Amino acid sequence: MTPYAILNLRPFAKAPRMSFDKPEDFYRVYGEHRTYAPAETRKKHIRQFDAQFWRPAECRAGMSVLELGCGTGIFLAYLRRKRITEFVGVDADEAVKEYMPDDIAAKVTIGDIRDFIEKTERAFDRIVMLDVFEHFSVFEGRALLSSLKPLLAPEGRIIMRLPNAASPWGLQYQFQDLTHQAIYGPGNIRHLAHAAGYDCLACFSARRGNPFKHFIEDCVHALLNRMLTEPPPVWGANMVVVLKPK
Repeated sequence: MTPYAILNLRPFAKAPRMSFDKPEDFYRVYGEHRTYAPAETRKKHIRQFDAQFWRPAECRAGMSVLELGCGTGIFLAYLRRKRITEFVGVDADEAVKEYMPDDIAAKVTIGDIRDFIEKTERAFDRIVMLDVFEHFSVFEGRALLSSLKPLLAPEGRIIMRLPNAASPWGLQYQFQDLTHQAIYGPGNIRHLAHAAGYDCLACFSARRGNPFKHFIEDCVHALLNRMLTEPPPVWGANMVVVLKPK
């Protein structure tokens, strides 16, 4: 028997333990794929969230914040350090509470995001989704944004961080996770926002690393902008979007 024939017979030699027929099926092994980090904020986290959330979203102490897909609560711990006490987190993974201090875990609901949205009667000044929105299809994403409108207080904002597929550096984040169901760049995320009834107030690079690396990146990108006929509108591997209801 030829090697080609052997390869063709192997899938039928043993019945698979799990069926993987759609993107959602890969959540069955998601716990082995993701990394669980304790809810501890370091200087790099504070610098990062200040740049990606606090300043562009015009936040201040005393606001109420909802984080959808909060993970192990690093962002919630950041909010606590910024003197925001009215915060709520939602995540589908029961294991995340094991990595949180008790006072943060007490404010986290374990369950489906859409169930929480349907049941809650609270309003929030800011709603945050960090590395979450790309896990929904474009149709589900539009419906999700529409369903969040009643949860926003007057002058409320939605802040999202997601892979920037318009940048060559963003493909590593977009395609390293099989549960990602939508691909976004600055152009089509604005398109989707309009379809859901939002204005896009800002769309910019979500940068990591130290200021020296930022300087080197700025120099490289400035050179590429002069050399390329069609450079991406946003170079960052990830991008942050700030939305406001129309």
